[in-house]
Amino acid sequence: MPNWGEKVLAAGGAPVTVPRDPARDAVRDELLKADYHRHDPSLQERIYDWFMDRIDDALDAIAGDGTTGTTALVLFLVVAVLFGGALWWRLGAPRRAARTTLDVFGSAGPRSAAQYRADAERHAAAGQWTEAVREQMRAIVRALEERALLDTRPGRTADEAATEAGRVLPAHAAGLTTAARTFDDIAFGERTADQGAYQLLRELDQALERARPALAAAPGGAA
Repeated sequence: MPNWGEKVLAAGGAPVTVPRDPARDAVRDELLKADYHRHDPSLQERIYDWFMDRIDDALDAIAGDGTTGTTALVLFLVVAVLFGGALWWRLGAPRRAARTTLDVFGSAGPRSAAQYRADAERHAAAGQWTEAVREQMRAIVRALEERALLDTRPGRTADEAATEAGRVLPAHAAGLTTAARTFDDIAFGERTADQGAYQLLRELDQALERARPALAAAPGGAA
């Protein structure tokens, strides 16, 4: 027995019988068009909603009567894991505080030692000790480069500069190491700068200006 489907009217008003399967396919194709789904939630939104529903379910279970201490603890851990997963998905993996570069001069590149010293003094006068320490250390390294006691090399860290300069100026090796560690702790760590830290680097800078490099021993010379 043939399956005739449903009757519809043609443009002139005459009844037309449309087979059922093609009619269903036509409706399905029509409903799949993007115009009907532009306001549908995205896949990420649906996943997030699912996470939040699971969290709500766990909270409702914890708040319910007759929950034992062990069960409540397990449910709480489930909530914590789900909540952490939701945050991870929404915000991404946690990142450490900004430490974009360890280069002593930063991303802007080196300027003159005189400019760094002027900036350090200006920050110190304003009581901005972190900035003063940062600029004073840069003045030290840049002055050593300007005197050719250090080669000019991009990407050098404060520790590297201190180690290399300490070989040329061994009498100030310990002071350079302390200055580099102070710079790292303040510029990249969580240590708070103070006037004493700035003064330490400033006095070292002045001492290095008067210092003369150690002469290397001649080959074959006496030990």
